[in-house]
Amino acid sequence: MVAKNTRLATILRNGGHSLTKPRLAVFAALENSEPLTMHELIARLPDIDRATTYRVIDLYQQLGIVKRLQIGWKYKLELSDDFSSHHHHLSCLQCGKTTPIHEDAQIEALIHAIGESNNFKISDHQLEIQGTCSSCR
Repeated sequence: MVAKNTRLATILRNGGHSLTKPRLAVFAALENSEPLTMHELIARLPDIDRATTYRVIDLYQQLGIVKRLQIGWKYKLELSDDFSSHHHHLSCLQCGKTTPIHEDAQIEALIHAIGESNNFKISDHQLEIQGTCSSCR
């Protein structure tokens, strides 16, 4: 946690910002968490007003601290690959649960092979697999 907080403070400082209590609280709410909707994030931060949470998320997106996961026409938020390992997701169309996929070496190899075979330099990618989780089946 200390290393991540140091990295967070460095990114903020390099962007001309400081590490405030609300910024740290938003980061802590996202850390070691499944991807969250804004509604879920705000619910986890009862001591921070809604507008401040939105401003922090906007800043974090600009600085690459947080990324949006498009889940159909909605989105969820999670820390960027700078703070967690790169992964993909399984999204349940019934309950909305998003599960990370960490064992994806073959997927990564295939994605890069597709880029190479199309003479395309991949800079980033997200993969979401939609279906129904075991609880909803």
